[in-house]
Amino acid sequence: MPRPFVAYLRVYEPLSVLDQPLRAQVEQALGVGGTARGAVGDRERELWLRSQLAAPPRLLPADTVGAQPLDVLVLDPAEVPLAEGAEIGPGPLVCPLDIRARSAAGLVGFIGTATLPLLDAALQQPADVVKARAAAALAEMPGGAAHVISATWSVPLPWFAMVEPEARHLVLAAPDDPERMCCWRVSMTDARSRVSHAFTVVHNALGEESPARVLRDTGRWLAHFHPRSVVELDYGGLVQLIDDDTLLADTSAQDVQAVIAALEAGDAEEVAERYAELREFWDDLINREQHN
Repeated sequence: MPRPFVAYLRVYEPLSVLDQPLRAQVEQALGVGGTARGAVGDRERELWLRSQLAAPPRLLPADTVGAQPLDVLVLDPAEVPLAEGAEIGPGPLVCPLDIRARSAAGLVGFIGTATLPLLDAALQQPADVVKARAAAALAEMPGGAAHVISATWSVPLPWFAMVEPEARHLVLAAPDDPERMCCWRVSMTDARSRVSHAFTVVHNALGEESPARVLRDTGRWLAHFHPRSVVELDYGGLVQLIDDDTLLADTSAQDVQAVIAALEAGDAEEVAERYAELREFWDDLINREQHN
């Protein structure tokens, strides 16, 4: 079975800055080896399936706090390319996957957008009761924000505004090999600065259109975390759908930043050309989602 076709934006914080009891839970997870990067998608799917196959089905994965070991990714600071003057760490840098809280956030979003017939079919309790339980799970989250946000079948293009295009980390392997990877890592200070600049440019040029809203929300999310953290944009399971030659030729990060520069300069022709290149690259994945 392929990994879920999900891309991720993650924050890795220094272990030393985490408050209790989260720090103790992370240390316990590290004691048994943490979570393998290539297994993240499978792990999340497994926990969701277990929750739905339970008798009776549980509302959320790990529906009792502390019901199972925390899932944590670990990053060595040496794996992060740094711009001049940027500071991160000290290590280890850790990213709790916050699976229960992220599931709760997804459930709240579903309740807010689904039609009444779909809600009746999907929920075994009244929507207001389910929403209250999900909100309670979100309120338990340390720091008020999950360390991971995700997107299915594609990468939200504004995410590329925060990375250094040339700092891409690419590992080519067989499509079903969990080591196959495409990601960027950037210091928190650089990520915040780039997102802030991109938001100003895009908002001035396009107003409250979707790209500006994504950049605004991303900037607010980043503000929850320690300034010596690291941000990672990871194609995740999407690399199973993109062949080697296409991955090697991918210029999405360069194109997004060229769009921002062209908007700032008022160069509409360059904006249109770069956006067309982005659409050509990502439309195939978007079409696959529609066919599924």
